[in-house]
Amino acid sequence: MRVILFGASGMVGGGVLRECLQSPRVDGVLSVGRRGLDRTDLKLTQVQCPDVADLSGVESQLVGFEACFFCLGVSSAGMSESDYTRVTHDLTISAARTLVRLNPGMTFVYVSGAGTDSSERGRSMWARVKGRTENDLLRMGFRAAYMFRPGIIEAKHGVRPRSRVYRVGYTILYPLLQLVKLVAPGSMTSTDRVGLAMIHVVDRGWPTPWISTRDINTLAR
Repeated sequence: MRVILFGASGMVGGGVLRECLQSPRVDGVLSVGRRGLDRTDLKLTQVQCPDVADLSGVESQLVGFEACFFCLGVSSAGMSESDYTRVTHDLTISAARTLVRLNPGMTFVYVSGAGTDSSERGRSMWARVKGRTENDLLRMGFRAAYMFRPGIIEAKHGVRPRSRVYRVGYTILYPLLQLVKLVAPGSMTSTDRVGLAMIHVVDRGWPTPWISTRDINTLAR
């Protein structure tokens, strides 16, 4: 398969990129982002796009792909609902509309989150916005669309959060994460498992479009 990857500079996207480059099932990866990646690989092509919500200038490079792994995301902390909607829902849907037009047979995999609100009416702002994003993606007409809803994600194989605040927090909480892994393994996954699960779900499918942490771990195996 040939894969378009958004968010490869982040922790989740970086883990997904690693697994794609190592997988014999992936023939090539096109990384789309505002900044270039500090790595090279025969399978990897990079496209820098100042505004990921507007892909009109790079459309010719987005044709002929079987899958999109959309790993872009920001924390909702300190953001208004309108701002969070713009960078979460609107950006994702704009990119997806371009991709489904250019690649109608594509499988679209979106990294959402545990607790996402499919009703779009709950109290949690981020969960409502994520739920609306999921619902709009599922109505878009891709060959298949899967909403990954991971809980806690452990960074593996040298992949680390891009934000300094998240890196410090991750280091401090690392011992607690190891305890969670032992007592509640179903609530935790890892960057490599997310990548493996994405590749597998494109190949084999899954009974429902919503992929929980436990489902991710099952797919990765």
